[in-house]
Amino acid sequence: MTIAKNKNKFTDPSYYANRELSWLDFNDRCLDEARNPDEPLLERANFLGITQSNVDEFYMVRVASLSKLVAAGVKSHDASGLTPLEQLTAINHKEHEVVEKRYSTYSRSLLPLLRKNGINILESDELSEDQEEYIRRYFSNELYPVLTPMADDHSRPFPFINNDSLNIALRLKDRESGEHKFATVRVPNIFPRLVKLPDGDNDFIMLEDIIKVFADRLFDGYEIRQAACYRVTRDMDLDVSESDTSDFLLAVKKQLEDREHGHVTRLEVESSMNIKLLKHLMKRLNVDEGSVFSINGPIDLTFLKKLPGMVEGHEDLRYKPMQAFVDPALRSDHNIFDSIREKDYLVQHPYDSFDSVLNFVKQAAKDPDVLAIKMTLYRVSGNSPIIKYLGQAAKAGKQVTVLVEVKARFDESNNVHWARTLEQMGCHVIYGLVGLKTHTKVTLVIRRDEDGIRRYLHLGTGNYNDVTAHFYTDLGFFTCDRDLGVDVTNLFNMLSGYSKPPYFSKLRISPKLIRQFIYEKINNEIAIAKAGRHAEIHMKMNSLSDPDVIAKLYEASVAGVKIHLIVRGICCLKTEIPGVSDNIEVHSIVGRFLEHSRIYYFYNDGKEEVYLASADMMRRNLNRRVETLFPVLQEDLRERVLDIFAKMWQDNVQARILHKTEWVHVDRRGQTPFNSQEYFIAEAAEKVRIVKEEEEEEKAKKKDAFEAMKPQESELEDDER
Repeated sequence: MTIAKNKNKFTDPSYYANRELSWLDFNDRCLDEARNPDEPLLERANFLGITQSNVDEFYMVRVASLSKLVAAGVKSHDASGLTPLEQLTAINHKEHEVVEKRYSTYSRSLLPLLRKNGINILESDELSEDQEEYIRRYFSNELYPVLTPMADDHSRPFPFINNDSLNIALRLKDRESGEHKFATVRVPNIFPRLVKLPDGDNDFIMLEDIIKVFADRLFDGYEIRQAACYRVTRDMDLDVSESDTSDFLLAVKKQLEDREHGHVTRLEVESSMNIKLLKHLMKRLNVDEGSVFSINGPIDLTFLKKLPGMVEGHEDLRYKPMQAFVDPALRSDHNIFDSIREKDYLVQHPYDSFDSVLNFVKQAAKDPDVLAIKMTLYRVSGNSPIIKYLGQAAKAGKQVTVLVEVKARFDESNNVHWARTLEQMGCHVIYGLVGLKTHTKVTLVIRRDEDGIRRYLHLGTGNYNDVTAHFYTDLGFFTCDRDLGVDVTNLFNMLSGYSKPPYFSKLRISPKLIRQFIYEKINNEIAIAKAGRHAEIHMKMNSLSDPDVIAKLYEASVAGVKIHLIVRGICCLKTEIPGVSDNIEVHSIVGRFLEHSRIYYFYNDGKEEVYLASADMMRRNLNRRVETLFPVLQEDLRERVLDIFAKMWQDNVQARILHKTEWVHVDRRGQTPFNSQEYFIAEAAEKVRIVKEEEEEEKAKKKDAFEAMKPQESELEDDER
């Protein structure tokens, strides 16, 4: 069946969930973790903060994009049959409901439980005398010199309100004339949002509450009739023209400056705000009523992500620390290249420490036999050791080529900085292909071994970010497979020059080729199923939204292929459509770690094939990004990937199952609870224990052997005398 016919058969809008509404469902699953009494309390607070930052970014990018389509009069339909305006309306309607749920979780559930444990976020009227004196001095000494009251009248127009900034709107009355005025004060973000108070181990007050208490000191001669917080979210999507890349970094930096003035996509206001004050803000910010959200609590709950780090003690309210495992063969005290020559290695972060990746790059930088290092960087940490190692390699005279994707969303500024830094350290920096983001995660090390030049590779499903590697689950693969080495060399030649490789032996590349490869593998399973034999597909990814891939999976389901999908976030596929998706089951795991790895498995008549990838099944990944998909061929590693998928599929604690478009917790009646992430944590701890015991035994043997030699040496000395 051709792709065109396939599309025609499965294009009914009722077969597809809307991408944006599906994302909101994912964020709701994160919110469920904040409401989950089985999670440690401070981790629940963190989850609530995460849901806030998630939806903030969603409004900065996805809602902003839809708003631009609406403004341009676009009335086309998505796969689910909705126009941009219908999507925008549905999003705002759903988010209004979720806002109530989010703040109900905060005020009715988390705050009382925190107080029960001696962790208090206090109102100004709840403070002790010492605490009142403390915030008075804090305001006078710290805040007052920094705050700038901004008038709003004919001579001083309404000030520009920065994206994501917290502000206090004030309605004032002139004590002499009785005239009413408007003003605004920005809550400075250079201070902690939660201010720790004396007279209590874990007493806090919100920064804006301190400012409100003493705001009259900013407006002499005026009476404050009302003070209420508000926050705006702006269009922060980056839209860089790549028709002229002569100075691409300057173009990106210019866009970063311009986007700060993007149109407002959301206005959040305290529920206590007077209607007159609200109407004034809506007019000044040009916001419609559907984009206004009334907040019954502190605006912007992202401060809860910082709360666990500010609380003293209470280890029982946090996740237990985990021990990440490092295979001795991949440690810094062992020659990693010797290890990889012997066999391939698979690492599963964060259960396997990211140190193995850092050690690989570090040894490559220091090894005199290494001639060149080539690497793609999409997101790195703010103080990345990898950047340091690459600089050391360049200074040591090695050829270092780094592709830095300066268009990585919300990491643009960080990546522009690192691109300049790498250039100054002597690395050759490239910025990818025109019109495409380079999202693949690849490191190539060229080394002169005793038997000739050899290519050593690290291929991964996640970013080279040593910080997020502690809480993102990803898979990494070390190999010196010759065919893969040639493929990766050709990939870098394609990225840095004008090369058009005629084919890739084992690596599959997006744009286009990963889609083509996935279709071929699905078609093979369809043919096997139609021949009456067992056919099966397993996929794990972050998001499944590409309508053509979904249509192909529907086709496979109709043919009788059994399909198991683990999708963390967006899923536009619907299950339980009679005669269409009967053979498809979808799980989603939301837990302590963010599931980020991508696995693609095809039964292939018993000749099981396993692939890892940097790509999700999304249109942007398959059509507009440079992505890689690669096979896991070594038998023990292939079995390990299969076991990882099987353990996640077995999860009945953190997993939800998709019923049509509703995500429902697994029914555990009669089942033993099984948390896949906890299983992998325990597995890593056991590996650490075994290696430690083996090393101690080895030390003991050496010590015994050394002590056994001593009397012999003494006897020899006596004979010599």
